[in-house]
Amino acid sequence: MATSYDYTPLFRSSVGFDRIFNLLENAQRARSVSDWPPYDIVKTGDDSYRISIAVAGFAREDIDITFQSNLLTVTGQKQDTTAEGYLHRGIASRPFEHRFELADHVRVNGAELVNGLLSVDLTREIPEALKPRKIDIQIDQALPSLMTHIEGQKAA
Repeated sequence: MATSYDYTPLFRSSVGFDRIFNLLENAQRARSVSDWPPYDIVKTGDDSYRISIAVAGFAREDIDITFQSNLLTVTGQKQDTTAEGYLHRGIASRPFEHRFELADHVRVNGAELVNGLLSVDLTREIPEALKPRKIDIQIDQALPSLMTHIEGQKAA
């Protein structure tokens, strides 16, 4: 049984969080889609990730990976094979599509297909302008002489 959440009250009391609420709503809708083929998402470092998808039986030409506007899409479509000769066909070769919403500044480094496992490497690259920076505290030059003047009057 799927539970649906209504985010409308949050829209009334927040500004600028539209994208987050849209991501939550899209994630709820996407759960109805099949999770085949199985996949893993692994954090491989502080700012690096890997998505691994089990694509046994798919060749490199059968798989398409696209990245656009923070959306990574992996699709697979096997070339038609004749059903003649099969006594039992248990290895799935149906088409698939996986969509992954990526955070801002996450980029795709590359992909490789080894032993039926497709790995897509991702890195979060935060621009220098958005990184935390140290702010120097300035000292007012008039303040030390004023403090010395007050200290001198107390001593007298």
